[in-house]
Amino acid sequence: MARAASRDRETADHEQDATVRRSPLAMAVLVLLTGHPQHPYGLRQRIREWQKDQVINVTQANAIYQTIGRLERHGLIEAVETAREERRPERTLYLTTDRGRQLSRRWVRELLSTPINEYPSFPAALSFASALPHDDMVAALVERLRTAERQLVAFDAATEEGLAAADRPPSLLDLADHEYRRAMAEAELTWLRGFLDRITG
Repeated sequence: MARAASRDRETADHEQDATVRRSPLAMAVLVLLTGHPQHPYGLRQRIREWQKDQVINVTQANAIYQTIGRLERHGLIEAVETAREERRPERTLYLTTDRGRQLSRRWVRELLSTPINEYPSFPAALSFASALPHDDMVAALVERLRTAERQLVAFDAATEEGLAAADRPPSLLDLADHEYRRAMAEAELTWLRGFLDRITG
């Protein structure tokens, strides 16, 4: 009986978890709060300090509070303490629950293993590039190419600076998202140069 009840509870949890909207920010919150209680402001700062704000959108400060509220309502995180630092308002510290930890691992596994169409804006614009006069389209793509080249130089400089300031040498996994983003940036530059050669040659 106990085993059957446990299975029923797991099934119910799994069905409830399926209704939770997955997002990179929600995944990051669940992972970062596993074993390390933090308040929302501290979480946002940590994401920025680790330069994960390049892949996790924390531009809007309110987004992390909304995400935490949603995860708490679903029982995936819980408030464990309210602390007050000097001259600062009270801040609630949150911790990921066991269910939240299991769900975060499932999300990471799914996102690593299964490609999804994320509807990026650049391919969308390319699909309607013919709406522009040819010279305007070329000028826009050349501008994108020059901007992308500058961004790649800045990205490399920021990465080197981050590595020099790190307390310890980062592991391959620490740098995986950096390597991927750089490879994607290089691939886009290669494609842009080749495409521009074809449409202007």
